[in-house]
Amino acid sequence: MVKKVLSLIILELLLLTITFSMFNLKAVTASGTIYIRADGSIDPPTASIQRDGNLYTFTDNIYEPIVIEKSNIILDGGGYTLQGPGSGTGIYLYSGTNVTIQNINIMNFDYGIRFEWSSGNVIRENNITCKFDGVRLSSSSNNTLFQNIIANNGYQGLFISHSSFNIILENYITNNTGDGIWLSSADNNTISSNTIANNGNYGIWLHTSSNNTVFNNSITNNKEDGIQIAFSSNNNIIQANNITGNNYGIRIFGSSNNKIYHNSLVDNSIQAWVEPGYSNIWDNGFPSGGNYWSDYEERYPDADELDDSGIWDTPYVINENNRDNYPLIPEFPSSTTILLLVFLTALSLVLAKRKANNAT
Repeated sequence: MVKKVLSLIILELLLLTITFSMFNLKAVTASGTIYIRADGSIDPPTASIQRDGNLYTFTDNIYEPIVIEKSNIILDGGGYTLQGPGSGTGIYLYSGTNVTIQNINIMNFDYGIRFEWSSGNVIRENNITCKFDGVRLSSSSNNTLFQNIIANNGYQGLFISHSSFNIILENYITNNTGDGIWLSSADNNTISSNTIANNGNYGIWLHTSSNNTVFNNSITNNKEDGIQIAFSSNNNIIQANNITGNNYGIRIFGSSNNKIYHNSLVDNSIQAWVEPGYSNIWDNGFPSGGNYWSDYEERYPDADELDDSGIWDTPYVINENNRDNYPLIPEFPSSTTILLLVFLTALSLVLAKRKANNAT
């Protein structure tokens, strides 16, 4: 009996020792938040990040958020994963410049990457899936997002507010529950050569955002609108995009003087809709032309080609204040030339915007 009691006591003590050791181990390995301090140091120094001058490289997967306090650095994930607890921000930068974040798989945070009051930075070649927004830019300008995969986020793939002169280039933005890209009070940004597909709401939403360029994107199979322009979003250029298989191809509320041309609008449930009383421009004049509409021949079966120009002779009417006066015929012979021209146009716009911003 005594031996049995002693055995039970020893067993309980052993279990308590193991449990205590496990809690101690967890306390040692969980560092909370990793900081790259303004002086360049890594806090805590045991974090799985190796420093070589201004290059900071992951050496393993990381399970804590990262706050960057130093400018002029490169944070390279080396293909490793930054994984969160289901909340917080994966990588946060406040008032930083010339920071590059690249080659990181970011998952399971509220926000993958979040910039505030930060300019001149680069986010490239990351794979981001989070609870709310994949990337969120607030009051941050002159940043570049390049060749990221921003997919399966709970709200927006990319949310930009009160930010200007950013370049969103060659990203794959898909299967986000909300919008692919949402601009709110964001002017003079360039969205170019992205794949924006299968998002739960809009492909691109311009909300109180003017003078932006949306150029040469593939915007397909989004649940609601391919592009929505709303709430005094004026003077935007929507050019050379493939807008296919959305509910509305382009829908415009309360916005005027947007220039929309050289786009292909194909098999959207409603190709284009504009709130009555607002006027926008749907072509680039003759002989440059307007847009290709996949339902044109069904709507205008008696139309003919205008002087062998590759342009139909009958306007495509959206409403009394919105019409494409020079709709393109499918076999339009100068499509390669047009793409080159619109690329050069977009490039010149980007350079002009950068020059204007630098001047201020």
